[in-house]
Amino acid sequence: MTARTISVMALSLLFVVSCAIIPHSWMSPPIAEQRPHVVTSPHGDREDPYHWLRDDTRTDPEVIAYLEAENAYYQAYADQYRGKLDELTDEIIGRVQQDDSSVPYVMGDYEYSTRFETGKEYPIYIRRPIAGGTEEVMLDVNELAEGHDYFAVANWEVSPSQNRLAYLVDTTGRRQYTLRIRDLTTGEDLPNELVGLSSSLAWSADSDYLYVIENDPVTLLSVRAMRHAVGGAPDNKALVYEEHDNTFYMGLDNTRDGKYVMIIVVSTVASEYRIIDASTPLAEPKVFAARERDVQYFLDHMDGRWIIRTDWMAPNFRLMMVDSDQIGSRAYWRELVPHNEFVFIDGMIAFESHLAIQERSNGLLRIRLVSWSNPADSRYISSDEAAYVMRFSVNYDTSSEWLRYSYTSLTTPQTIYEVNLATDERRMLKQDEVLGGFDSDNYVTERVWAEARDGTKIPVTLLYRNGFERDGTAPLYQYAYGSYGINMDPWFNSNILSLIDRGFVYAIAHIRGGQEMGRHWYEEGKLLNKMNTFTDYIDVTDHLVAEGYAAPDLVIGMGGSAGGLLMGAVANMAPEKYLGLIAHVPFVDVVSTMLDDTLPLTTNEYDEWGNPNYAEYYEYMLSYSPYDQVTRQSYPALYVTTGFHDSQVQYFEPAKWVAKLRTHNTSNQPILFNTTMEAGHGGRSGRFARRAQIAEEYALVLHWVERQKASRR
Repeated sequence: MTARTISVMALSLLFVVSCAIIPHSWMSPPIAEQRPHVVTSPHGDREDPYHWLRDDTRTDPEVIAYLEAENAYYQAYADQYRGKLDELTDEIIGRVQQDDSSVPYVMGDYEYSTRFETGKEYPIYIRRPIAGGTEEVMLDVNELAEGHDYFAVANWEVSPSQNRLAYLVDTTGRRQYTLRIRDLTTGEDLPNELVGLSSSLAWSADSDYLYVIENDPVTLLSVRAMRHAVGGAPDNKALVYEEHDNTFYMGLDNTRDGKYVMIIVVSTVASEYRIIDASTPLAEPKVFAARERDVQYFLDHMDGRWIIRTDWMAPNFRLMMVDSDQIGSRAYWRELVPHNEFVFIDGMIAFESHLAIQERSNGLLRIRLVSWSNPADSRYISSDEAAYVMRFSVNYDTSSEWLRYSYTSLTTPQTIYEVNLATDERRMLKQDEVLGGFDSDNYVTERVWAEARDGTKIPVTLLYRNGFERDGTAPLYQYAYGSYGINMDPWFNSNILSLIDRGFVYAIAHIRGGQEMGRHWYEEGKLLNKMNTFTDYIDVTDHLVAEGYAAPDLVIGMGGSAGGLLMGAVANMAPEKYLGLIAHVPFVDVVSTMLDDTLPLTTNEYDEWGNPNYAEYYEYMLSYSPYDQVTRQSYPALYVTTGFHDSQVQYFEPAKWVAKLRTHNTSNQPILFNTTMEAGHGGRSGRFARRAQIAEEYALVLHWVERQKASRR
């Protein structure tokens, strides 16, 4: 049965089922039936007439028919610019150096790297003996993916003995992983698999035990750390630790020196580590320091001491240290690098001779080097650009005198360097090649500051074509995220050149809710301050239009996931300021989702959005929840995407939102909804398939802009 047959069957079903969605013509959108349903809460009940679109089994024919009808409507709309879509797809994929490989790094007796081959969607993970010998293919993901519409290797770890490879695969996009273990001496996988796992792994020192995290089968929360005897049956595993507080996530890691296994539990505001000596894998884990609300810490170990990055009495974090025999209490921690209210410590790597610190200042990510022998010897790796990203690359060898790091900006493709810790000598190891005639001199990046309505200065990173004139005529593509303290750094993105080369200005708005300006930037954009995230975005738009960077009627906004919530809020709050909004996998039904603790992520995120079981948070979330705040007004053009198997933001949130928008929108602007039926939160899995999805978005954006320009005539 072909995909078209299925689509036609789905559309036919719409005329006979009670949920009838009746397309009047090829350009008439599906209209979902409204069915009575009440969402109860301690603070009042709400009607949700589109609740029926929620199908946790993902088998309901009526729901699938509705999604198929929406997809058919979107494809019919896209037929208007099919030639432009094909052109962009070829152009975006054409910039990719298809036959490519990463910079090799040394771990143990081998040099490891990743290779891509021409025409293939997925990576090939390889290694080569340092002492000489032939290349070994550890995993060819292209072979593993055969027969699957979606395939991802989420994580892989080589055992300390280097003769076993543990890897985790996902065939739906649901982010529920299956563990496979490969014997690298034979190239064959061991016969047994473990299912329903999270994505983190840790090995014991003898390579006989592998630590994994089991997820709850209903909520999908990471709840149990298990020790698996390698080569045993699937039930040959033992519980090491179980987390009973459902506001915490759980993960695993080995320290960089390989001496410890770390069981990590974290929430938005606290963390706690349990450690196991990797040479005694059957030992009980020890608590490094008991959890305390509003205290986070992160660890690594080297040379008999633990290095700690913590916000304990230091909102922007500081570095501390404790001897290995003094764990269990923060009372023994000694300050190593003090807190700085203007500099956020983002990460660190300990070498035998130096400490490398990744930190943020004025919204930029940079690296500082500190000598152990002379802590006053502190210096920064320099950059000549106004806006850039500098962060650690792969650094396994703690005895190395060289630090590897990546450098990029909106005009500079990702470049891998290594710098000598003692002499500052710098060597470029590789710069990503961009095909299609790319020349960085053709582009300009700029950092500007927009004033928010409360007087706060918001950093904005811009990219435009060299020769651009700030005359208020250009279309603007404005991106932001603004949640979880996640930073939207100005990484090079060859895809966006397809808009820049057609006259667009690209803006990354570093709004509150991220952490670009320090911890306070995050605190001012979460919980009862969340509205700042949305107003910051709107105020950045106003600033860029007022300063002539954009035409007021040619502004396109884009955000995904929590950034999709941003788009939904902006659509309700300031629809007249945007020609169109792109909302990828958007979190738009905030109150209903946060009331339902059976959904993944809900309880983990009370400290991000608030717990709606408390009236103050309920009312505040309700005031901005995009689904609840849809009103009868003129909305801009909207393009909304989702993945049917999404575990982060369930498909039915955007489905319900689109259905409600259709009945309230008074404009003639299109509302388009595109569900990727074979994928989850991250979209399609192959490198070309993902770029094809980006081309779909850009072709639509260009169509909207061209249509708007034509309407002026």
